Amino acid sequence: MTYSFPNIKTKLPGPIAEEIINTDKQYVSPSYTRDFPCVAERGEGLKLIDVDGNEFLDFCSGIAVCSTGHCHPDVVDAIKAQAEKLIHMSGTDFYYQVQSTLAQKLSELAPGNTKKRAFFTNSGAESVEAAIKLSRYSTQRSRLLAFTGAFHGRTYGALSLTGSKIVQKAGFSPMLPNVTHIPYPYCYRCMFGQKYGLCGFECVTYLEETIFEKTVPPEEVAAVFFEPIQGEGGYIVPPKEYVVRLQELSKKYGFLIVADEIQSGMGRTGKMFASEHFGLEPDIICIAKGIASGMPLGAIIAKAEVMNWPYGSHASTFGGNPVSCAAALKTIELLENGLVDNAAAMGDYLFEKLKKLEPDYPFIGDVRGMGLMIGMEIVKDKKSIRKDPDTRNKILELAFYEGLIILGCGPNSVRFAPALVVEKDHIDCCLDILKKVFRKL
Repeated sequence: MTYSFPNIKTKLPGPIAEEIINTDKQYVSPSYTRDFPCVAERGEGLKLIDVDGNEFLDFCSGIAVCSTGHCHPDVVDAIKAQAEKLIHMSGTDFYYQVQSTLAQKLSELAPGNTKKRAFFTNSGAESVEAAIKLSRYSTQRSRLLAFTGAFHGRTYGALSLTGSKIVQKAGFSPMLPNVTHIPYPYCYRCMFGQKYGLCGFECVTYLEETIFEKTVPPEEVAAVFFEPIQGEGGYIVPPKEYVVRLQELSKKYGFLIVADEIQSGMGRTGKMFASEHFGLEPDIICIAKGIASGMPLGAIIAKAEVMNWPYGSHASTFGGNPVSCAAALKTIELLENGLVDNAAAMGDYLFEKLKKLEPDYPFIGDVRGMGLMIGMEIVKDKKSIRKDPDTRNKILELAFYEGLIILGCGPNSVRFAPALVVEKDHIDCCLDILKKVFRKL
């Protein structure tokens, strides 16, 4: 089969890109993590074009942000139309219809039948910060639970909940107090050495019989922050039974469940929210990334009885910006009119193709995911399942030079998070490049 892209025309980086990268290194914060020398200029759907005219197949979609693909024409038109009318007015001090309409839409889309309300932010981290404040205010409790491997952001509250990588916390202490990390149900690498189906969910028993009996009074816990699919930690899917047990504990001890759907939400898993796969109605949902096809926007959606904080207790100058809200409304329209279904169908196709590679390559330890949120864990060998970050990084690098943009997640996994407009031809092309890269290894 012939593909119109990738099409690499120069050495990478090309001469224009190299010049920009050199300037960037002088003036931009060294904290940024750039995996490849890619200087993007424009995008069209799954195609990303750099400043030297090289064309890439993008299977990371701006880290799962450009849900409708790069520069979807309908989203671009919505942005233009709103920008011509009102760019900013601050929705925390004034009313404008596009924000109210979006709040209603999100409240109606959220899982469950209870009445919901929305609060708008600029980003995922800011959504998590809002959820921390709201959960503490609503319950009048102070303690928070989060999971090992979790990533919730880099601002101080969100960073305190994050349990992903030491580099994210080293040198920034002290963190927010009263945060306790518990094991995520990572069955491929069970922290208790158990096997799924035979374990009796020792991770749940540990929470109730060790954490709650010895270190954290459960009546002081405001909320547990839970990724229905753990994102940066490695695209890890928990067993449905675990989520059921977690809900039972939340009801028993009266703490809230905050679902961090910043990466898994807005159709990516083949449902509007990943929580729906597990029958979970969270008390608070944190969203951002794919909500507005690349415009900066985040939100929390909470049960109305939970979102009971008073006038003036929390706000955001740019949260719910009119242009971002217009982009979000158009994004949701596209999601509802076929893209969520496409994510489910193409996700099944991609998962099946990746799973077929697993027996042929000793370094593919596990393939997992839902919809278009799929991870491939890279190991030294299938028996020891020792992590192999070096080989994972080599895969990302070689793929880039072949014109495929993919990113890592966790210490040793590859993530596949293409835009929800992806087609079978794109997936076949991705797999052809992967096979070529694997042969080089």
